[in-house]
Amino acid sequence: MKLLTFRSQNELKLGVHTDSGVLDIEQALQQLSPDFSVPLTVHEAILGGTTANEALQKLVHLALKSEASASLLRSEDSLDYGPCVTNPSKIICVGLNYRKHAEETNAPIPQTPILFNKFSNTLTGHGHDIALPRVTKEVDYEAELVIVIGKQAKYVAKEQAYEHVYGYCCVNDLSARDLQMRTSQWLLGKSCDGFSPLGPYLVTADEVGNPNDLTISTTVNGKVRQNSHTSDMIFHCDEIVSYISQHMTLNPGDIILTGTPEGVVLGDPVDQRVYLQDGDVVTISIEKLGSLTNRLINE
Repeated sequence: MKLLTFRSQNELKLGVHTDSGVLDIEQALQQLSPDFSVPLTVHEAILGGTTANEALQKLVHLALKSEASASLLRSEDSLDYGPCVTNPSKIICVGLNYRKHAEETNAPIPQTPILFNKFSNTLTGHGHDIALPRVTKEVDYEAELVIVIGKQAKYVAKEQAYEHVYGYCCVNDLSARDLQMRTSQWLLGKSCDGFSPLGPYLVTADEVGNPNDLTISTTVNGKVRQNSHTSDMIFHCDEIVSYISQHMTLNPGDIILTGTPEGVVLGDPVDQRVYLQDGDVVTISIEKLGSLTNRLINE
């Protein structure tokens, strides 16, 4: 199942993607009045797990069979997308987690996951413009697979890690390289406003299958810049969840950005680096998860 959020009357609403359009869950509940409980927000869906997913699927089936189906479905092109996960208590990132990316930046292959964090100010949705901060001239793109936690995880073994995952989505881990490399701490270059567009969909784990068997790519103005596969990860998704859970409690709705493959601007020779400019359109695509597109504009 593919969940998403969209803005309506200045509130983020829950939608479910179908072949016929996006089902407006709140509107469907109001018109169809089902005799079962259904989550109204993406966070409620995550907290509800399998039970909530089954209720959403039941409502989708009911809506598509209803005579009112046309009024309940929205065109994707008409939506003002929000981030597909709206209020993570933690945004944890894994650095240098693709072998070829580490090699292109002349970095040693990590022996343990390199962790850093971002904040909720970085979240935005598919289709939104993102400001190029005036304090940087070196904004880079990074296609990444996101793990969305579904069940609280603490001291979880690798073998049980996927039991704690709700689903997956795309993110562009935008990075201001001059700010990132100013000190040994990467946070400043990673945490500018809008630097984590997330979506368009949150795809449930059962629909994705093996997260380390997905193609992943980036285009800038239609030109392919990254073209790789999640199997190139140094630390796979189950290892990452298990490792982080040894050090902190992961809660439902927390998100983990799992690193980017080769092909970023930083990997080019210094005299050939062309960072993102005003008007550039960046699309992140991951197999089974859809495509996330945003335009960069001068602040």
